[in-house]
Amino acid sequence: MIIESILLVFFALALDLIIGDPKNKFHPTAWMGSLIARLTPYAKSSSKNLEKLGGIFIILVSSGIVVSLIILLDIGINLITLDYLSIITSVIVGGILLKTTIAIKGMEKHALAVSKSIEQDDIFSARNNLSMIVKRNTKNLDKNHVISGVLESISENTVDGVTGPLFYFAIFGLPGAFVYRVINTADSMIGYKTNIFNSVGWFGANCDKILNYIPSRLTGFLMIISAMILGHDWKKSYEIMIRDGNKTESPNAGYPMAATAGALGVKFEKIDHYSLGDGSISFTKDHIKSAISIMKVTSIMFCGIIVIPIILLISFLGWWIHV
Repeated sequence: MIIESILLVFFALALDLIIGDPKNKFHPTAWMGSLIARLTPYAKSSSKNLEKLGGIFIILVSSGIVVSLIILLDIGINLITLDYLSIITSVIVGGILLKTTIAIKGMEKHALAVSKSIEQDDIFSARNNLSMIVKRNTKNLDKNHVISGVLESISENTVDGVTGPLFYFAIFGLPGAFVYRVINTADSMIGYKTNIFNSVGWFGANCDKILNYIPSRLTGFLMIISAMILGHDWKKSYEIMIRDGNKTESPNAGYPMAATAGALGVKFEKIDHYSLGDGSISFTKDHIKSAISIMKVTSIMFCGIIVIPIILLISFLGWWIHV
């Protein structure tokens, strides 16, 4: 139902903004990570081609298990409750489940932990807190590069942790959001171009690139609008996103990062990899607060401007086909 899906989205968003993530041992993403970790040894082989097949096996099995559990839960709700109670229960349970695929509050918590360490001039703690949200080696980063890493992570994770799962929920429902999360989790765990994971993680990494192609660009454009709403330089945000969006190794991560760099008038720099923006590499805690605000406004707008219209369009097309 249209109303059920729309209520579910806003309930999930409200839950995340107000409450945040459950403890890790209760979090479905942690369970997905454990499942992927258990399956990965079975995919290892002396043959690169067999390892690639093993990588496909990891994604298909993990996704199949997750989707099966969601379908069984939905069937159970419909069997044990009356029609009107079924709708209410579906919104509540579905909203809680969808909430676990998004992480606005969680990203804010990690970013502010780094900010607090910087305020206390504890660079070692700041580096350790940063290492919780980025893949790069944080051991020797100075204060400005630590903050740059936080701002980049907030920008990129607006897609991975918010708009990506919401986009695929709009099209495929809860199974779509959770399959996206499976693939995104697999990419973060085994999607590295190293001797250990290069072949095993190949399928997951490429699936992640394909799935994020549209959400990353939509998110970048909405960040420009968010910059305008929040009083930042939206024209520079647009200019830098168009100019620098394709400068990162990932074909998708650069767009939201470049949009944020332009909006804040700063330069994001990952040493020996990329440089986004025209400003200086000199940051304060206010930059972190501004990036968090852009993430929140973008997330809310994404629901209203992208997710809800997609739900309405798909519902209309389904109605039109059956007429």
